[in-house]
Formats: sequence, structure tokens, C-alpha cells
Amino acid sequence: MDATAQAELVRSGEASPLELVDAAIARVEKLNPEINAVIHELFDEAREQAQGDVPDGPFKGVPFVLKDLGATMAGQPFHLGMKLLKEADFRAPMNTYLAERFRDAGLITIGKTNTPELGILPTTEPDAYGATRNPWNTEHSAGGSSGGSAAAVASGMVPFAHANDGGGSIRIPAAQNGLVGLKPTRQRISEGPLTGDNLSGLTAELVVSKSVRDTAAILEAVHGPAPGDPYWAPPPARPYTDELDADPEGFRVGFTTAAAVDVEVDPACVAVVESTVKILESLGHEVSQGSPTDAAAAAGGAIDIGDTFLTRWAAGQTQLLDTFAMLVGRAVTEDDVEPLTWALSQIGRERSAGRYLQDVGVHHALSRMIAAWFESGFDLLVTPTTARPAQPLGTWDDSGERPMDAFDAALPEGAFTAIFNVTGQPAISLPLGDADGIPVGVHIVAPFGREDLLIQVAAQIERAEPWADRVAPTFAE
Repeated sequence: MDATAQAELVRSGEASPLELVDAAIARVEKLNPEINAVIHELFDEAREQAQGDVPDGPFKGVPFVLKDLGATMAGQPFHLGMKLLKEADFRAPMNTYLAERFRDAGLITIGKTNTPELGILPTTEPDAYGATRNPWNTEHSAGGSSGGSAAAVASGMVPFAHANDGGGSIRIPAAQNGLVGLKPTRQRISEGPLTGDNLSGLTAELVVSKSVRDTAAILEAVHGPAPGDPYWAPPPARPYTDELDADPEGFRVGFTTAAAVDVEVDPACVAVVESTVKILESLGHEVSQGSPTDAAAAAGGAIDIGDTFLTRWAAGQTQLLDTFAMLVGRAVTEDDVEPLTWALSQIGRERSAGRYLQDVGVHHALSRMIAAWFESGFDLLVTPTTARPAQPLGTWDDSGERPMDAFDAALPEGAFTAIFNVTGQPAISLPLGDADGIPVGVHIVAPFGREDLLIQVAAQIERAEPWADRVAPTFAE
């Protein structure tokens, strides 16, 4: 059952919140030794909540997990994949607005999920907690940085799970685990109170889920600004759940299988775009080859998307390590973090504040180019979610002389996703492809602020090509 169906069991009296929570805990206990998705068990706390006054939200009594990066409840473990914070037994100092909104929606958090250190890589293999395995093939990565959450959902531990996205970290693991993953418009969902404008707006929060209706309903429950947010996305015209029954036709859709960066695209990732184009045409949409990134290519490489993104990404790691130094009361050293984390933090120190603002300005120019493409008459863009399927564990090795090789190895995973963190548009990955038994996702992007279009077309595609019966080999019965 997806989360919507589980919530209906509670509303109808067929199951209690405690029964749902106990069943989810049993599934975690059965599968987690193999998958390693849940790293902090909150079982006693969850059972206590389930027997108390559960908020009467749309997901009353539904078991849930938080990614161990981003949304927090005060007093719960908060380690961000870091040995430093694990060894310090660091606990979140306060509730985030998003975690409170999850709670107010009726969700009961039974645990927290694995993430790469500081969410840096598109695989979940932190030194602190070990590798999370893909339920479709346990020798392969579950993606990242929300790989623990995605593996928990794909293996049936919980119906959906908290995730966030700074370069593809919702969409990549969704694609590689056969799930739905929506990255909302920039600042559609508050990151407060501790964070306002993370990495100058690169990051976004939501979930990975089994169904479009779950994604629409949780987005409806948690979206909107909170006091003190520096800016926010324009409000929707109507509830997101109202978009599920729309049956749109005549959307003008562009598509491409070429990334804005130099990367080879796997045939399975090309094939999922080609099959999605046929589905969209059969549903009455006008589809033509073309992409807003064509303009960047036509500019003769004047915009170095990869290196300008690195400026912002590295600055974020520098800022985080300085923050953790204050929290633990001493300087964070090279021995406290993984080699790639340290390498990125040093790049962040080497590049000047002026360089940072310059590269953000370059990204603003790119944002306007992409916005102009949508303004020219396109409603949606279709691309692969990733340039290759899920890779074997160990592909991203930062233990050699050049730790940045691991970062460079992540290019195929983020080749189609990271640009829309830079520019802020909403984008969704849908599980429509396959590569030797491992899911492959298709990526659909809408104009800024138009999650409604994504939900409309995603629900329409789900009705035409349902995926609910596709179950990973490692799955809790």
C-alpha cells in the first residue's frame, strides 16, 4: 500500500496507528540488516506517539522516516553521515518547520535514514554508517544523497520517506529505486528556522514515494513559507491534490537525451525518454525535440555549468565544517571527515567571495535562458533522470591521491538534474525504464512555480503506464 491507502485504513478504523507502526518496525527489523537504510531507530518514540493524540492530518498514523540530513526534531540523532557527529552523539537542537509539518500531517517517524557525508555524493556509502544497498540489486548503489530513504521505500519498510535535493538527491535515488521523486520549486518548502537560503538556493525538500498521489498530498500538506524565510515560491492556484484528476492534453513538450555537460548517456536512459515521448503523444500532447540547454550549448560553452556549480557546492562544505567546529567546540580537521569532504572544503576556502558571487551571477543568467525557453511556448521538458543506471557499490572511491576523482565520477548521475537546482524549476522523476532489472527514471521539468503541471502529467502517465505492481526482489512481504 502507498501512504494514501495506509491512511485510509486508519480513517476507516481497519487499522490503528500503532498497528501500522508495529508492522513497519517489523519490516525494518527484517530487511535493514541487508539493506542498511535505517541508521537511527526511533521505535519506542514512534510507538508512544502512535498510542497518543496523533494529529488528524491527511496521513494520520502512517509510518515515516526522516533522512539524517535536513529536517529534524529536537533531541533526535543528527549526524549527516559524519563520523565526527556520530562519535559526539550529536542531537538536533530544535525542530525544523518541515519536520513539524510532517508531524502535523499525521506522520509517525520510526527512524532516520542513511546519507553520504554531508549529502555530497549521488551514492549512499558513508564511512560512518556503511553502504546502503539497492533493493533491486544489492551489489549496486541505492543512489544519493537520499539513498537510505529511497531504499527504505523501495524495500517496503515505509510507504514514503523524507528526502532532499541539492543536485539531484531526490530524483537520482528515486530513478534508481523505481520511485516517484519530485524536487519542488526553489523555496516552495521552508528550510527554516536554522536555514534560509541554503547554498544560495540550490537545495529543496520533500519525499520519495511510490505514487504520484502520495507526492501531491504531502506537497499540499507541507508547502508554503514560514516566518523569517528570505523569499518563497509563488502560491499554487489550487490544492495540488486537485491536479491528480486533471486529464490534460495539448501540452507542448520538448525533449532531449543530450546533457548540458559532456557525458555519455547509457542506451537504457535514452530508451526511457523515447518511450515516454510515445506515451505523451498517445495522450494528446505535442512533443518535439529541443531543450533550453540548447541555448547554453549554442553559446559556445561560455557558461561552465560544472565548475560554477562546484564553486557553490564547495562553499557549502566549507560553511558546514565551520558550523560543526562551533558545535563541537574545536576545529574540524582533515582526520575528522572523508577525503572528498576535506578536498571540497579546501576548494571552498581557496575560491574568493567575489568568485562565489560571480558564479551565482552566471547561474542567474542561465536561469533566465531556461525561463525564456519555457516562455517561448513550452509547458514541459523531458530528459533522462540520470545518464546511466545505478552503478556497483564502490564506484565513487575517494581514498586515492586525488579525492576529487570521486566527485568527477558523479557527473553522469547529476548531468540532467543539477542544472535545475541551479535555476530553481520543479522537476520530477518517474519510474518508467529498466536496465537489467534495475529501474531507470525519466525526468520531467516544468516552469518555475508550476508543480501543478508536473502533477497533472505525472498522474496521467501513471494511469496510462502504472508501476504499482513492480516490486524489488528484496521486499518486505
